[in-house]
Amino acid sequence: MAGTKTYLTLINNVLRELNEVELTSSTFSASRGIQTATKDFINKAVNDLYTAEVQWPWLYTSTTQDVNSGQQEYTFPTAFRVADFESFYLISKELVTNGEFTSNINSWTTIAGAGSASYNSNGNGRLRLNDYAAHQSISTVVNQSYRIQVRVLDSNSVGQPLKVQVGTAAEGTQNLNTTLTVSDFGKGAILDATFTATSQTTFITLNNTSTATNLDVDFVRVSEKDVVPTKLQFISYANYLQGVIHRDKVNSSDHYAKPKSVYRTQDNLGFGITPLPDRDSYQINYQYYKSHTELSSATDTLDLPDIYSDVVVNRAKYYAYKLRSDIPSANIANAEYEDGVKRIRVEALNKQDYMKDTRTNLEMSSRGSTSNPVFTY
Repeated sequence: MAGTKTYLTLINNVLRELNEVELTSSTFSASRGIQTATKDFINKAVNDLYTAEVQWPWLYTSTTQDVNSGQQEYTFPTAFRVADFESFYLISKELVTNGEFTSNINSWTTIAGAGSASYNSNGNGRLRLNDYAAHQSISTVVNQSYRIQVRVLDSNSVGQPLKVQVGTAAEGTQNLNTTLTVSDFGKGAILDATFTATSQTTFITLNNTSTATNLDVDFVRVSEKDVVPTKLQFISYANYLQGVIHRDKVNSSDHYAKPKSVYRTQDNLGFGITPLPDRDSYQINYQYYKSHTELSSATDTLDLPDIYSDVVVNRAKYYAYKLRSDIPSANIANAEYEDGVKRIRVEALNKQDYMKDTRTNLEMSSRGSTSNPVFTY
């Protein structure tokens, strides 16, 4: 969980220890002397802590990389530090934009009826339709089959069906024309269907034709049907050069296929996949450890959980006492910082890497005595 303590709060925690005048949101930009120095000390302290380990859990994040047919190598994100090459998965690219409705219903065009279309913040965010429709166009390949998944909830429990239409225009039904009705009210219903595209542009339309109830669409997902999620196996760059590169360097699409392996590029700035991808509809999902961005505005916060913010403050105090040539106090602050780093390593990095056998139905054999039984498993 990311921290909530602001840059201003951390600075004032140090200034308070130094018995100096604290800053406010209005005086933050006009800091002087030790106040300005403390701003720098906080950022130096954060950098010291974040670079003490590569794999701090709060710096772990994920991303996706769209794949282009025939393109082998890709660059890591700007804030990248270290990739987790055990996490690379090849999946089908999601074609719908904002199909999860996390914070709004942007990217969807509404079609007016007697009611309304709006954003509903319930769940993880939903599209609410009341005698209204919404549609979105996606790019498709003619004659390619696709999966569509839609989840809907009925707020008034009246059993009103949601029309799901897929075609070459808004409300078109050339590729799919079906309805989704909620019977388990409160639970919702999910549509799993397939369609074959007949145009390079396909329209997905969701339509509630009644004002009797609000139909809340929880998500809409569309992807190519025949792409099965696959874990990419990591191979070293040396093994790639020795055993695979001769195939990928042939100037022929006959060697293009679904990628099976991933390798780190020699410059450590990106990764490559092999074989070369045979389509644009792949997407790679992976996790990595990111680098941090220096705090600058008063309201900036750390990725570091609040419970460990005292470690940053102690390190900043160390720099402040050094500035004042107060070496005894600097040594004390530095010792407190190092103890804090040890505490974080124990709490954040130590992991249980074994499984405990919880079986309790053990069968005792007839061999052995009551006081010294022999068990068989």
